[in-house]
Amino acid sequence: MKLIYEKSRPGRRAGRFPEHGLPVPDVPVELRRSEPPRLPELAEPDLVRHFTELSTRNFGIDTGFYPLGSCTMKHNPRVNERIAALPGFRDLHPHQEEDGAQGALRLCWELQEVLAEITGLDAVSLQPAAGSQGELTGLLLMRAYFGERGEDEQRRKIVIPDTAHGTNPASVTMAGYELTPVKTDARGNIDIDDLEGKVDEHTAGLMLTNPSTLGLFDENIEEIARTFHRAGALMYYDGANLNAVCGISRPGDMGFDIVHINLHKTFSQPHGGGGPGGGPIAVAKRLEPFLPVPAVVRRHDGYGFDYDRPKTIGKVRGFAGPFGVFVRSYAFILAYGPQLREMSEAAVLNANYLLARIRGAYELPVDRLCMHEFVLSARLLKREHGVTALDVAKRLMDYGFHPPTVYFPLVVPEALMIEPTETETKETLDAFADAMLAIAEEAAHEPDVLKSAPHGRPVGRLDEVKAAKRVVVRYGFGEHPDLSGEAAEAIAEAPRGV
Repeated sequence: MKLIYEKSRPGRRAGRFPEHGLPVPDVPVELRRSEPPRLPELAEPDLVRHFTELSTRNFGIDTGFYPLGSCTMKHNPRVNERIAALPGFRDLHPHQEEDGAQGALRLCWELQEVLAEITGLDAVSLQPAAGSQGELTGLLLMRAYFGERGEDEQRRKIVIPDTAHGTNPASVTMAGYELTPVKTDARGNIDIDDLEGKVDEHTAGLMLTNPSTLGLFDENIEEIARTFHRAGALMYYDGANLNAVCGISRPGDMGFDIVHINLHKTFSQPHGGGGPGGGPIAVAKRLEPFLPVPAVVRRHDGYGFDYDRPKTIGKVRGFAGPFGVFVRSYAFILAYGPQLREMSEAAVLNANYLLARIRGAYELPVDRLCMHEFVLSARLLKREHGVTALDVAKRLMDYGFHPPTVYFPLVVPEALMIEPTETETKETLDAFADAMLAIAEEAAHEPDVLKSAPHGRPVGRLDEVKAAKRVVVRYGFGEHPDLSGEAAEAIAEAPRGV
């Protein structure tokens, strides 16, 4: 495929700006261009074809199975997109007065109420932009809570298991806390023996994903909650894996005081490429005064924003949050209604079916029924045939599947973390299982096929060491050995933007 600069021809254009009839501003001489910007010049058909061809090289949830463990990449119902695009929602200005946004405010308030019920907690703020910001918000709530009690300087430690998401320790550091790691036992639970002695009057709380990143529900969760609460500490629930338990168990009932919810995961958002996302925070009653402002509230005469929260931690993002995400999530939840648990039951069933089909070909680190996802290991393939988890992932692309998460959680060597979600059919799961089994066979008889995969994608296997040492972040910085003279020339003439 040619670069867009190779297709450029002087004088061609895909459109024209209308005459605006406004006075041309007098640009200071020192700021004026000495020559026109070097932009590609193409006719509209060529421009459309170029980007359409590029789009066919992308892989997404609409083009194939996306079993990315811990990311919950499920189908995004199109009806939710239509609802989010209703003019009253789509065209609402962030500075709209309350009386002109009653429908939107009511939706936000009702979503808060639903999320409080799902989590088993008392109050919700929709403000955090995504899970990582939800984590930071939750930790800042802890600081505010202990600050009011005069214990903030005393309680400086947050306990985190070694299976935690990488954002957890990062959030701990950002919030000004110290990290106390705790090990995972042979059953995939927090190691109670290792936990002993690590929870005391200096502990602010625990950050835990339950089910864990191993895809397992912690069998000792009630004992763990008692341990932290006896010490006066708080329990924080990373909601990344909430898709496994909706309508079945609630974090609040497990003993958690704070929960962040990944709306873009559990309640279905198109979140590839970095967004959009939503990370509402749900809290127990004693933490409600510290929630971010403005709070969406219901009054006797309608709905509005409440800024009068003297103990609040303040704003954590602009305006009231990612409203389009709220609309889609609200619609998704209403579609299930009281049967929301069917979503989680189907996700858990799909994961266990897939695990049962492929577990014999790969090592299973913890031999238990999984929840909505599971972790296998390619350690034996590496030991016996020199084939790594990365090789398996790359080869899956040749079979038409997006690879699962690899090398996470870190406690599992050569990890393959697989999450099918509830929206995939048995036929799709069987096709993926067949591919995984075929790859295990190839590892034994044709390992070089895996080591050089993928073979049928626009970009093949990269030299990662070379890529790290000689990073190419922009065009036109020198000779390009993989391009024709015409292409290299076009690159050299391209703008020097990153």
